[in-house]
Amino acid sequence: MNGTSIRNSSTIAIIDMGTNTFNLLVADVSPDKKFKILFENKLPVKLGEGGLSNNEIKPEAWKRGINAIEKHVSDAKRFNPQQIYAFATSATRDARNGKEFVADIKKHCGITVEIITGQHEAELIYLGVKQAINLGNTYNLILDIGGGSNEFIIANNDKIVWLQSFNLGVSRLMQKFTTSDPIQVEEIQTLEEYFTVQLAPLFDAVQKFKPTTLIGCSGTFDSFRNILEHRNIVKLTQDPWSEIPLDVFRELHSELIRTTLEERLQIKGLVSIRAEFIVVATVFVNFILKKLSITQMLQSSYSLKEGAFAKLAN
Repeated sequence: MNGTSIRNSSTIAIIDMGTNTFNLLVADVSPDKKFKILFENKLPVKLGEGGLSNNEIKPEAWKRGINAIEKHVSDAKRFNPQQIYAFATSATRDARNGKEFVADIKKHCGITVEIITGQHEAELIYLGVKQAINLGNTYNLILDIGGGSNEFIIANNDKIVWLQSFNLGVSRLMQKFTTSDPIQVEEIQTLEEYFTVQLAPLFDAVQKFKPTTLIGCSGTFDSFRNILEHRNIVKLTQDPWSEIPLDVFRELHSELIRTTLEERLQIKGLVSIRAEFIVVATVFVNFILKKLSITQMLQSSYSLKEGAFAKLAN
């Protein structure tokens, strides 16, 4: 973001180029650090499809990505934004042709894409979650599950004390591990054994800082909330956060791991692109809850995009 800040009220557009979806958020940002959302949209892209295992953006995914950016830029321009910022995350930063991809976006769409590190991504996620939830004085564990990477942050309202990005996103896991439909017990065990090895730094940090609240953001946790709201299990509100009781999550988890893709596509509140990935995602969340002394789980509707607005406003 190169030190840019908001001095007068401005309309800004943020494009978050994730591994599975490209997200757009257009908002008015005022000098008092507040933003008013004008428009938002999500487009399925599957940028990592077929290429995460060998760090490449495949031609069909490349084309879907360009088309999505063109659509988002067109939508954003209806609001006459002073600036359109675009951030590329795991799939682009790890791809050996990622720089060529963002150069192609510049050529076709006229916007400059910043490829951000996993650490920068985690910092923006933290700033976004802070806009939705008062993190208080005690440490919380924030988790953003993406398609290519998952970001963990341990923080309170004042500061981050630890963060790390892990290449354990749901698309990456599904390309690495073949799972049945529905997933089998031994396949879950294989995934959990892999998580145990890969997440060793997280376990050390949790032992040190002892967070007891898990705050989940982005598509997986939005899906949990949407499903439960459709079932009137979680109260339908306009708040940018919600509590997901642990016993309620465990029941939903048990249901999801027993379903086929065809059955998941019929679940109200679960969008089709999430139906593909929600099983591996819920296995990951359930593993975290089993391994750590978590006593409360919250969902944040705000994440990287809102964090970028917060950083601009400051």
